[in-house]
Amino acid sequence: MDYSTAIISGALFGLFIAISVGPTLFAVIRNSISYSYKAGLAFILGVSISDILYVLVANLATSALRFLEEHQKVIGISGSILFIIIGMTGFFMKYKPKKNNKKRKEISLSKKTYFAILLSGFFMNTFNPAVTILWLGAVLQISKAQYNQTESFLFFAVCLGIVLSADISKVFLAEKIRNWLTVRKIFYVNKISALIIFLFGVFLLIYQFY
Repeated sequence: MDYSTAIISGALFGLFIAISVGPTLFAVIRNSISYSYKAGLAFILGVSISDILYVLVANLATSALRFLEEHQKVIGISGSILFIIIGMTGFFMKYKPKKNNKKRKEISLSKKTYFAILLSGFFMNTFNPAVTILWLGAVLQISKAQYNQTESFLFFAVCLGIVLSADISKVFLAEKIRNWLTVRKIFYVNKISALIIFLFGVFLLIYQFY
């Protein structure tokens, strides 16, 4: 049996998600530049777990899928409020720039902090209404194409693999940029990315009502 159509469709859908600009992209940049690539990877891991859960729910639980469709507005409002809180917290968090050293030491974080970053990635992705719509669209595409189990698996495996690879690349790209930035510039990047996340939240909240 020819599985090339499922693989190509999954790759194209994965690329579409990978190049989409959303609040998670700026959160990845903020965590990677403010702390280190490890913090960025922790955030990406949370996002990936959320994506995998969405795929499992969409494919295995029809009732849960119907629930997501019926409660898109609630999910959208919850996600908007979450983005606003994360953005405001990042923007107003006290951060005092110091003179830059030629060899900046890597900031060590506790396991609890890494877990908190992972959770923030999970919840930011889970309550992002755009993500819900994307995965619902993927399921509809598969149902129209009448893929069998193997073809559906290939579609989502390729799609998730490309999204994860792209996100990891963003983390290490941010790490490379971080090595060229002064602490003061990191401060401004942190504030700007937090402000963008906040504005995404405000826009999404207005969109839910209008």
